[in-house]
Amino acid sequence: MAAAEERKRFEVDRGAPAHAGDRPIELKIREIGQLFQSLDPLPFRERDLDAAVEEYVVAWAREQGGTGPIRILVHLPPEEAGRAEAGHIGEAIRNYFAYRAEVAGWELHELFRVGRASLVIGMTMLALCVILGAEVSSRVGEGYVGRFFDEGLIILGWVANWRPIQIFLYDWWPLARRRRLNERLARAAIDLRPTAG
Repeated sequence: MAAAEERKRFEVDRGAPAHAGDRPIELKIREIGQLFQSLDPLPFRERDLDAAVEEYVVAWAREQGGTGPIRILVHLPPEEAGRAEAGHIGEAIRNYFAYRAEVAGWELHELFRVGRASLVIGMTMLALCVILGAEVSSRVGEGYVGRFFDEGLIILGWVANWRPIQIFLYDWWPLARRRRLNERLARAAIDLRPTAG
């Protein structure tokens, strides 16, 4: 029952785009309020998008891919299109995605800060492990026990570098991709189309 109500509350065009950027991202709503979170106390132009709307728009923008312009087409009843707030829908949607791009930028900056700190810690740990391994090996001797401690400490030193390596090789890509997508959505052309029934 709840899923059926959600579909009635927010209807969208489910047709697949023929080629990237060929079709706009289409939203069909019954009232302007469906686009935004109802409990958000901010002025209309600064409101957060409804989670379902954001998820839908982002998913379609990802599906279209590319770096070209994005178009969003909002279908709404003529009486809703005539309201004063309708003139600010485009600005509100662009403001929201500009803010989301800014947040992704902050998250990326923080991730790199953590990566740099982790790298300093990891490299320090590796240097200490190499020195300690050589010291233990020289005291114990070149036998199996000496090699065990020497190689074990070197492995420990490299394990300490796992996190910065993960950050600088892999973790930043999704954040950078999300920031770029939100920047594209913040520049989207947003059109309203009054639609009967």
